[in-house]
Amino acid sequence: MSTAAFSVSADAVRRLIDHAILKPELSRADVDAQLDEAATHRVFSVCVRPSDVRHAVERLRGTGVGVGTVIGFPHGTTSTEAKVAESLQALADGAFELDMVQNIGAAKSGDWDRVRQDVRAVVDAAGDTVVKVILETAYLTDDEIVAASRAAIAGGAAFVKTSTGFAGGGATTEHIALMRRTVGPDTGVKASGGVRGLDTLVAMVDAGADRIGTSASARILDEVAHRAATGVASDVGDDTTSY
Repeated sequence: MSTAAFSVSADAVRRLIDHAILKPELSRADVDAQLDEAATHRVFSVCVRPSDVRHAVERLRGTGVGVGTVIGFPHGTTSTEAKVAESLQALADGAFELDMVQNIGAAKSGDWDRVRQDVRAVVDAAGDTVVKVILETAYLTDDEIVAASRAAIAGGAAFVKTSTGFAGGGATTEHIALMRRTVGPDTGVKASGGVRGLDTLVAMVDAGADRIGTSASARILDEVAHRAATGVASDVGDDTTSY
């Protein structure tokens, strides 16, 4: 995908966004405020903590906003059996997509069979549900990003994803471009972590992303509206509190 083909309209941007509601310290009131924001802005989906899935599904019923969640988050170090159990519970609670963290230690060890088998177990448990594999690219070399992307595809993943947003580094256009070259046109690429403004979102799409994980959805969509109305960028800047 390129910016030549990407219309920077509110509808086009909304269709890209998985609104992240994942910080561990969020209260129920905080979560509800974020769910309501997602509904107001009509983003594609929210990505919530596993314990919030059932509540999010109920609160967002009828809004058209999907509810996804994370598996093995944020470190990817839970056992494969635990990831499968967590996936099955999330599906029972109503999750429509699963973002699983790969076994990062196995990836750093070059144990790609173990990485692939971990992904395959979650994909098999998920059935027809979309599974995205979070690589946590901040911890990986370029060669490891390539190998991890290939292992995710071999395991049946629908998407590869850069980051949890909690590892001290997020998506970069260089990593997105590398992932896109590796997986080709038929696998999704999700940029997540550090996408805090419209210009960054467009740069990620231009590099090859076709889904964006961000908690800055309101700021991004407000900027789309401002530019549509005025023809110029606002001076508000990125949402530096987002992830």
